[in-house]
Amino acid sequence: MNQTLMKKLISIVAPLAIELLLSPTVIAEQILQHTHIDPNSNERQSIKNNFQLSKDIPQTTSIIDNINQDEKRFSIAERRDRKDPPFAPLDRAGWGDLQMSQVTSVSQLSDVQPSDWAFQALQSLVERYGVIAGYPDSTFRGDRAMTRYEFAAGLNAALERINEQIATGNPITQTDLATLQKLQTDFATELVTLRGRVDRLEVQTAQLESNQFSTTTKLEGTVIFALSDAFGGAGDDNNTVLQSRSRLAFETSFTGKDLLTTRLDFGNFEQFDLPTDEGRLGFDSNTEGSVELGNLEYELPVGEKITLLFQFNDSDSDDFTDVINPLFEDSDTGAISRFGRRNPIYRVPNSNTGIGARLQLSEAMSFDFAYLAGDANDPAAGAGLFNGDYGAIAQLTLTPSDRLAVGLTYIHSYGAAGQGLDTGTGSTAANLTQIGTPDLELPVVGNSYGIEASYRISEDFAIGGWVGYTAARAIGLGDGSIWNYAITLGFPDLGKEGNLGGIIIGMQPKLTGTSSGLRAIGQSSDPNTSIHVEGFYRYQATDNISITPGLIWLTAPNHNTENEDIVIGTIRTAFEF
Repeated sequence: MNQTLMKKLISIVAPLAIELLLSPTVIAEQILQHTHIDPNSNERQSIKNNFQLSKDIPQTTSIIDNINQDEKRFSIAERRDRKDPPFAPLDRAGWGDLQMSQVTSVSQLSDVQPSDWAFQALQSLVERYGVIAGYPDSTFRGDRAMTRYEFAAGLNAALERINEQIATGNPITQTDLATLQKLQTDFATELVTLRGRVDRLEVQTAQLESNQFSTTTKLEGTVIFALSDAFGGAGDDNNTVLQSRSRLAFETSFTGKDLLTTRLDFGNFEQFDLPTDEGRLGFDSNTEGSVELGNLEYELPVGEKITLLFQFNDSDSDDFTDVINPLFEDSDTGAISRFGRRNPIYRVPNSNTGIGARLQLSEAMSFDFAYLAGDANDPAAGAGLFNGDYGAIAQLTLTPSDRLAVGLTYIHSYGAAGQGLDTGTGSTAANLTQIGTPDLELPVVGNSYGIEASYRISEDFAIGGWVGYTAARAIGLGDGSIWNYAITLGFPDLGKEGNLGGIIIGMQPKLTGTSSGLRAIGQSSDPNTSIHVEGFYRYQATDNISITPGLIWLTAPNHNTENEDIVIGTIRTAFEF
């Protein structure tokens, strides 16, 4: 195939590939525009007739099968993990989401040899026409299926050639046309198959558009059923329970870049009767028989490096930043305990409204900050946006690689009398909601510091964890120190693609020190140390259904060895749609 023919072939057929040859007559007209053939001649009409595709050519499914396999490559669980650096899964070739790079010589492609049957064709396309791209590892991978992204890259290069041809005004000879007609005949089966594929997609698209819920909103939902029980010590006083939680989220975008999320919740979880919050499950929710508004949030990008975040209901500090616990943070598919999902300091202050921003300082560094209020909707004295419970968070997140992330967190909080630093985890003393033997309720100010990290050692193993410290002050009385820590071990795709094994070992929030003022009214430190040990295995039954059995072992509950160990078992089944 000569150079002129190849140039014309690329410049004419590439843009028409978008239409997938739905109209052969249009193709012929496009080609004839670049010839010197008389518009009214019989020869011109004969060429147009020759470009009509046969209606009787049998269809083949080879190309369509490749398209379908590419569409099914990732399961729901994988797609979810792909959006949480540093845990973007690698593709079959061992690379992540990579961009292909243009090559100027076939010698740059390390896996292409002169003995390959397509070597001359590749050499011509690369060195003469520049419409072939290679992978960043200098390979061509000619034996794998072509994805739609790769097709788009090649098509873009071809379109650039079209501009060059138009500028030079080079005509197409009749010999070129004859060769092009022969190529069209040789590949007629594939072209007809693609045309049929597009016809079916157009019908399906029309049906979806006529029946869609909204042009701007999509609906997502999750339903959880959990069979749970507690054993040992105070756990023996509880019965086996079957509980559920349902969530419907409406995700709306007005510009294609912003996102308004409105979530409705229903749950009937009753907590186990234990001496501490250490045994709370990570997905418990009790709306007391009614459907409630859960999250109501709006995310608005401003330029390429700034994103504004607004939370109008049920907000926490973690809504404004990354908690650096990607495998375990999700309540539907992650850790089974409340403690195992994230550093407890993210659960203060007591708030339901907030505004914040995310600044992308560089590819490897971002800075998040926010202000939160607990009673922003209440105009009464001691409430409102600035006079009730409030808090502020600032976090620097470092992602030096796709596998490593580190967070440095600071949270300042104020809790009104009786609110304390209640995180729904840890000992009763560490929450400071009721202080000393008189059970005093006092306003509490907290300054919390956290270090969080997550490192994906390999595709099959990740390690992470955190350390949290809070310097608390009961106003007018005294100070206290609260610590917590955890180590997490994750085993993605354990036994099957999409599965997850998890182990969490740590210490839930513990009051480790008190000032003389607190001790004077009987508020001493927690006497001992309770260790949290958790293990679970998520089995991905289908793309939409996962089953997660798990156990939580609490030694010396409430950080007191006088309390017998408690074991909590649960089987969580999640349906996502």
